[in-house]
Amino acid sequence: MKLGVLTVPLYDRSLEEAIKWLSDRKVTALEIGCGGFPGNTHLNPDNYLGDSAKIEELKALFAKYNMEVAALSCHGNAVHPDKNVADKADEDFRKTVLMAEALGVNTVVTFSGCPGGSAEDKTPNWVTCSWPDDYTKILDYQWNEVLIPYWKEAVKFANAHGVTKIALEMHPGFCVYNTTSLLRLREAVGDTIGANLDPSHLLWQGMNAAETVRVLGKAIHHVHAKDTYLDVTNIKKSGVLSTGHYSDILNRPWTFRTVGYGMSTEDWKAFVSMLKMVGYDGVLSIEHEDMLMSVNEGLEKAITFLLDVMTFEKQGEMWWA
Repeated sequence: MKLGVLTVPLYDRSLEEAIKWLSDRKVTALEIGCGGFPGNTHLNPDNYLGDSAKIEELKALFAKYNMEVAALSCHGNAVHPDKNVADKADEDFRKTVLMAEALGVNTVVTFSGCPGGSAEDKTPNWVTCSWPDDYTKILDYQWNEVLIPYWKEAVKFANAHGVTKIALEMHPGFCVYNTTSLLRLREAVGDTIGANLDPSHLLWQGMNAAETVRVLGKAIHHVHAKDTYLDVTNIKKSGVLSTGHYSDILNRPWTFRTVGYGMSTEDWKAFVSMLKMVGYDGVLSIEHEDMLMSVNEGLEKAITFLLDVMTFEKQGEMWWA
C-alpha cells in the first residue's frame, strides 16, 4: 500500500510547496482536487488541457519528488434537479477525466449525486426510508430515470479517455451512501463504478469499517483515511441523524476526526488488514476535516499514525506452513 493525502487542506500553499511538505513526511501519493466541492486550487484543468508543454511540466514536478498521482477528485452532484448545478458538476467531472487522461491517472473520485424526488423538483431529495409508498416511488424515479442513465453515459465517456475507475464516495445526502447502494449502482452500470471507501461516513451510520471492506472487496477503487468520533451521550439522546453545524461539536452525535481519534488503533489495523485480504494494494489518502486540529497538526498526526498502522511491503513466503 501507499500513503497519500488529499491536498485540498493545503490550499494556502502552491502545489509544489504542498508536495514538498508531504514528501518530507514520507507521503508518496497524491489525490488532487480538480473541481466540484474540493475546488481546483492545486490543479485547474482549464490551465492545462490542450497545453502539452504545461502537462509535461506538471509531470516533471511529480517526478521531482517521486510522487504518484493516485486520483483526481471532483466531488459534485451531476444529477442535481437544478440544471445549472448539474451541468456544472458534469462539466467538472468531464474536465477531470480529461485531466486524468493527460496525466495517465486512471481513477476519478466523486459523488453519485442525488436527484430531486420528481422531474418537477428544484432541490435534491435524499430518501432514507421505504414507507410511506411515496418514498418508494421517489427511489424508483431517482434510480431508474436519472441516476443509472447518467452514470451509464458517464462511464462511456470515462472509459473512452482511459479512466477505468470512478470511485464514488459513499456519503449520506447522495443516492450512493452505503455498501448496498454502491453495489446496486455498480451492478446496473458496470465495474468502472466502485467505492471511494471513506470509513468516516459509514461509522456513524452504524457500520464497521473492516466489515465494509469484506463486503465491497474488488469494488473498492480508492480509500480515504478519515475518522469519526461517536458521542454516545448525544446519540442516546437524539440518535445519529443531525442537521447541526459541524462546528457545534459538543452537541453533535458524531464529528469528523483525524485518524486514531475515533476508531481505536486495533480497529484501524483490522481495516488495513482487511483491505489487504481482499486484494486492495492501492493508496490510503488522508482527508483532513478535523475541527479540533490545525491542518498541519492533523496531517502530521495522521501521517505518523498510518505509517505505523499500514503495511508497505509485499507479504513474504508462507515458510511456516
